[in-house]
Amino acid sequence: MLTHKFISLLGLVVTLLSGSAFAVSAQYDPNSAEGFVKLNRKLQCSLVDGEETVFRWSGRLYSKVFGEPDRLLFNVEGMNVRACISAQDPTLGEGYRMVSREIMLYLDPDTNEIVDQWENPWTGQINEVIHVHNDPVNSRGVSYGYNKDGSEKSFQHIAINGDYLINMEIPLFYHNPMAGNYQKYIGGTYHATEIFDFNGKLDSLLDKSTNIEYPVVSWVRMSKWLPWMEMGDRIGLIWVNAMGKKLEHYDELPSILKDTIAERFPEYQHAPPLDDTRRNETTWTKTKLILDSRNEPNAQRGGH
Repeated sequence: MLTHKFISLLGLVVTLLSGSAFAVSAQYDPNSAEGFVKLNRKLQCSLVDGEETVFRWSGRLYSKVFGEPDRLLFNVEGMNVRACISAQDPTLGEGYRMVSREIMLYLDPDTNEIVDQWENPWTGQINEVIHVHNDPVNSRGVSYGYNKDGSEKSFQHIAINGDYLINMEIPLFYHNPMAGNYQKYIGGTYHATEIFDFNGKLDSLLDKSTNIEYPVVSWVRMSKWLPWMEMGDRIGLIWVNAMGKKLEHYDELPSILKDTIAERFPEYQHAPPLDDTRRNETTWTKTKLILDSRNEPNAQRGGH
């Protein structure tokens, strides 16, 4: 006959085992199609359709010209407001699409104040600064959990001491929207590289009971001179190194971003509509749009 003490102990063991099983079942499997979609979506936005999330980043922008030391040109302060919507495909399964807008301000490296007129140290000109205000910056399509051959995608990450580490490199090389139709003959293509790194607690990311993950993000970008610098074909490039995080609330943005958005770009307080199908904007397409609106797409200007 089992003693009361043994029965109590047995019940405790069963409770612990069932609790452990429940904990395992309450986590997404990163090697499954469901895990691929849910974990990427938690990282990038939210599992709730239309729920807005905000990323913020801070860093510095340098020049790189061979034969001279790199120069610190600006501090940068940026944000991206986004939302996601679910999608279903009979072959590819569950997926999602993201819509977003982004702002990045160029700041004086000494005072950290907004720079709207910049004295170009190479040309001596005073350039009008066109701060990043790209609308939209949407995902190029729907991200699904299955490949076309029916195989499941897996969530790519490195797990170290309970943390997840994710690194993404995005090489860019395509027709420059500000140039003409003969770039393959004379050059002028858009050439850049973007590097994103995300990290955070793995248990938090895998947890099925939460809809949003709040990762730390690092961002590095290398590209040709920004078009508003009016550097033409001068040898050199710019590079940015920044770090940031997904915020819990829009109000956590620094005052310089919130005030500038409220004054100059009020629509950037919210993500675009979920059904937004406009073409994405970049600094180059935005600059072209601004110059075209002034009827000076091919202007060869001197100092301002």
